[in-house]
This record gives sequence, structure tokens and C-alpha cells, in this order.
Amino acid sequence: MKRLLSTALSALAVLGAAPALADTFPSKPVTLIAPFPPGGSTDVLARLIATRLGAKLGQSVVIENKPGANGSIGAAAGARAKPDGYTILLMGASSYTVNSLLYKNLGYDPLTSYEYLGIAGGSQLVMLTNPGTSLASVKDVVSKSAAEPLSLGSFGSGSLPHIASEFFAQKTGARLVHVPYKGSAPAMVDLIGNQIPLTIETMVAAMPQIRGGKVKPIAVLGSKRAVQLPDVPTMQESGVADLDFETWFGFVSPKGTPPEIVTRLSRALKDVMADKSTHEALDAAGFDPRYSDARQFRDQVQRELQRNARTIEAANIKVD
Repeated sequence: MKRLLSTALSALAVLGAAPALADTFPSKPVTLIAPFPPGGSTDVLARLIATRLGAKLGQSVVIENKPGANGSIGAAAGARAKPDGYTILLMGASSYTVNSLLYKNLGYDPLTSYEYLGIAGGSQLVMLTNPGTSLASVKDVVSKSAAEPLSLGSFGSGSLPHIASEFFAQKTGARLVHVPYKGSAPAMVDLIGNQIPLTIETMVAAMPQIRGGKVKPIAVLGSKRAVQLPDVPTMQESGVADLDFETWFGFVSPKGTPPEIVTRLSRALKDVMADKSTHEALDAAGFDPRYSDARQFRDQVQRELQRNARTIEAANIKVD
């Protein structure tokens, strides 16, 4: 009887602790890992969201940049962090839906290493050329590459633009030679200098150069036209069926973070994304102010892992 009473009291204590934990969290600053260097799309978005997230949580959110290995170093650090809610991680789409298909011993698994919080923001991808080429449409790219393969730069082997370019080639028969760069900036420099005729970039990186007249857009890769480029057709409008590639940014916490803390973080993120000032700030920076909850986030990761796996296998993509 005493043992039963003791067990019952213990259970009640655990049940009573959950709301208390949620009510007191956070009691100190939260670290937000951004697995790319300062100045890139992931870092820019992290800084836009961190201040607003901190205001919702009542504690500051401090950015910690951990770049390297196409985002994998920061991603692994986030997976290893103590699961108490005081370390969260922001990664772009390729860290969830490409890296695990190409790299061994990542130190994290996109589906099992984290508690999903939500997607906050995204960016269209756009195929670009420069005014020195005669390329003006998807049809031009396909026809010109039939005579001679065209070089297409991206910000790295295994990046989402790389996978998207292979998908494009498979769908259209275009003959493309992938040229990987160590980031967006060097790829853009060579595109502007006509060292390469094509690249695929995020809207965030592309828009300053488009506005300056240094590069010109051929088509956007998402399912709908970009707000920033309403006159530029999508790939699907240009005759490339099923081509729908966009980059997006998802927040997670380490696996095992208490459910009530996951709920607290998720609700704060949702509130941030519902705020008009957040939308305005993301719009101004070239982001799409989209939001998806944890379940939608996981579903998207699973869908894109399957699509990217097929593309990688068909193109025999390998990285060192």
C-alpha cells in the first residue's frame, strides 16, 4: 500500500512539474546556431528572427555561427547540444534534404536528431545569366546547350542549386556542366564577368545584382512567380514539368527537448511569423515570409528527401 501511494505521489509530482517548467522557461539567454558564416542567407534570416523571437520569449536570443561542411558542422553541434531548449538551430533546406544523401558520418540525421519547431522564411531560387550572353529563356538554354554544353555555377557541390540544375537537365535534356564554387559571391563574380553563362541562386543573393543590371533572370524555380520578379516566368510556365525547387529555413531543437519547452518555442516562432513587422523585414531582405508548423515541416523534409534521392541517383552525384 505504501509503495502504491509513493508511486502515485511521484506521478503527480511529474505531472505538476510540466506546466511549471513551461512557465519558467526561458530563465536565461537562448543560443541560436547558424551553420553558415555571417552575411549569408541563413545568417541574415537568423538575425532578423532572433531579435523578434527573444522579445516573444522574454530573453535574448544569441547567434552563434558554426560554418563548415555545407552546414553540417553547425547541424551536428545542434544535435549534440543539451536538450533543454537553450540551444536551437536554424538550417536551410539543403542541410535537411541533401546532406544526408551525399555525406557519410554527418553527426546528425534530419529526421531523428531533432525536435521540429517550424519553418520561418524562404527564398525562391532563380536561374541567372548575364547581359553578355544571348540567353533569354529556358528554350534558349536547352537549344544552345544542344550545340555545346553550357557551364552552370552554384555555391557548392551538393547544394540545392546543384541538385536543381541536375533535375532541370534530366527534365529538358539540356547539356550542363556543373561548376561548384565556395559560396555565392565567387559564383556571382564569374557570372557577371562572363566566365560562366549560367548560375542558380537564391533571390536574396540575386536581387541586388538584378537591380543593378549586372545579371538577368531567366526563370524562377518555385511553383509560383516571385513577388520580387513578377514578370519572370516559372520553370513550369516555361515548359519544365514538376520543377519546383525553393530554399526554406527551419528551426529545430535537439532530440529529447521536453515537449512543453518545444511547444513554448514553437508558439513563440509562430507568433513572430504572424507579426506584420516580421513580414515587412523579410520582404525587404528578399525573403518569402512563409511559415509552416512542425508537422508540415517534417512532411516537407520527407517529400524533398525522396525527390532529391531520385535526382542524385539519376545524375550519379558524388562529393568528396
